[in-house]
Amino acid sequence: MGHTSRVRCAPMSIAVVTGAGSGIGRSVALALAAAGWSVALAGRRAEALEETAAALPAGDFLRVPTDVTSEEEVTALFAAVRDRWGRVDLLFNNAGTFAGGGVPVEDLDPAVWRSVVDVNLTGAFLCAQAAFRAMKDQTPQGGRIINNGSISAHVPRPHSIAYTATKHAMTGLTKSLSLDGRPYRIACGQLDIGNAATDMTARMRTGILQANGETAVEPVMAAADVAATVVHMASLPLEANVQFATVMATTMPYIGRG
Repeated sequence: MGHTSRVRCAPMSIAVVTGAGSGIGRSVALALAAAGWSVALAGRRAEALEETAAALPAGDFLRVPTDVTSEEEVTALFAAVRDRWGRVDLLFNNAGTFAGGGVPVEDLDPAVWRSVVDVNLTGAFLCAQAAFRAMKDQTPQGGRIINNGSISAHVPRPHSIAYTATKHAMTGLTKSLSLDGRPYRIACGQLDIGNAATDMTARMRTGILQANGETAVEPVMAAADVAATVVHMASLPLEANVQFATVMATTMPYIGRG
């Protein structure tokens, strides 16, 4: 595992963004950097992380290729961040997969189910655990974890059982972290996102299966609008927390879905 960086400075706020190579992760990394955060970019694909790094405004960053399903690689990620900056102030727990989406329950390969659980749930746990340890041990103590939930943490799409189950589980992860973090000034919140314009949601612009069996085009919103919400949540003092927030394309079929 390697990492690269720009000019070293004395940052005031240190963020780790997983899934930073594309989509919402990339948008959040750019927004945090623009707001003055030093950002560790984590993701499986080194080339994609390099593209994100090239788009960052001038500032201090790390690029750390990381498979969030690997305990060893997650440990190495947070060790690299602490070696560089001495602390972790924010984790945006974003890495995820929609593998198995569109496959009926009866046809879903259990191996695909396990792969989705490994990334979306176990990966989120491993990153949160490493962040929690760092935030508990550092001086001054504390920090913030923001989990990327999804509209699917509330309502499923047809044929999305693996993704939906893991996003419901993410809510439990968020609540437990929020409770267990209280003695250590560790705040944890969850951002549930609906139809941000990314590669993952490209199918929504051409037509996607609805609960009534029809196929319909759905509206999307800019990923930058999601990133602005993350920056707001991250900018709060640790005495305040956005426990749950929903950011969605205004006219998407969420209210009334099904």
